[in-house]
Amino acid sequence: MNRKVSVAPMMDCTDRHERFFLRLISKNTLLYSEMVVSEAIHRGDKKKLLQFNINEKPIALQIGGSSPALLAEATKAGEDFGYDEINLNLGCPSKKVEKNKFGACLMKEPNLVADCLSKMQSVTKLPVTIKTRIGYDDTEDYENFHHFISTLKSTGVKTFIIHARKAILGKFTPKQNLNIPPLKYNFVYRLKKDFPNEEIIINGGITTTDQMKDHLEKVDGVMIGRAAYHTPYLLADIERDIFNNENVPSRQDVIEQLLPYVREEIKKGTRLNQIMRHTLGLFHGQTGSSFWKRYLSENMCVRDADVKKIDHIMDKIKYNNFDTSVSQSA
Repeated sequence: MNRKVSVAPMMDCTDRHERFFLRLISKNTLLYSEMVVSEAIHRGDKKKLLQFNINEKPIALQIGGSSPALLAEATKAGEDFGYDEINLNLGCPSKKVEKNKFGACLMKEPNLVADCLSKMQSVTKLPVTIKTRIGYDDTEDYENFHHFISTLKSTGVKTFIIHARKAILGKFTPKQNLNIPPLKYNFVYRLKKDFPNEEIIINGGITTTDQMKDHLEKVDGVMIGRAAYHTPYLLADIERDIFNNENVPSRQDVIEQLLPYVREEIKKGTRLNQIMRHTLGLFHGQTGSSFWKRYLSENMCVRDADVKKIDHIMDKIKYNNFDTSVSQSA
């Protein structure tokens, strides 16, 4: 599986509708689910939590938890539903996540994490991977980080996705944890030198294909987050510049391909705003961008949006002279 570029798991963002939309733009980028808690998979409606459209593949399932047994059960469920990879969340810094003992706080307990990973790998043939940070609170020395990764590597895990910031637990909001702790890419570069046979993927603050190319000279892969959500047509640039694929759809093509999916989903009871909210940034930096955002916000991203509005969406794009070319995104 090609992990050269992937889109990060993001709560309230990378749901199945977002992934279907992004896959229309990029065929090669690996997509991740939102984090799903292992206990929710154990107790809840597995179909509702885990089902996805086959066109989203390749897709990885990210799970959160700290019980080896529950994580193993969630891993097996992910395999049964057809995911291509199972990823353990060791990076989320929110208070709620810490209270329930998963996410970044597990960096304090490498042996427990190793037990979890061993149990997860014992029930699946899929690759089990981890996403973590470089440290937490006052623990931000490379030696501790190296020891943590060494402990996890001993379980047989081969792929490590590293958000190149530490997590501040309990004091910062998740949003602050995405911006305030400084990025330390050198930690990730050094890790690749120390673990040349492992797959090391870098994450954090990456917004352009030029930056991606620079990172790919030093590590095996790049994971992007907010840039993919706020400027989704960046994935077209990635197809061209990273995967050397010139056969990318225009923005208009993307919407035209999305509409049949929207109509099918509405028949199943999905609300229009649940899908269209993900497309707000499609025309970012282009002529017509402000109209697009306003039109969606007023007509399609409200809770009780009129589904008939989608019948006129292509007319709106053409009438307002949108720039729908496949030129580089701004």
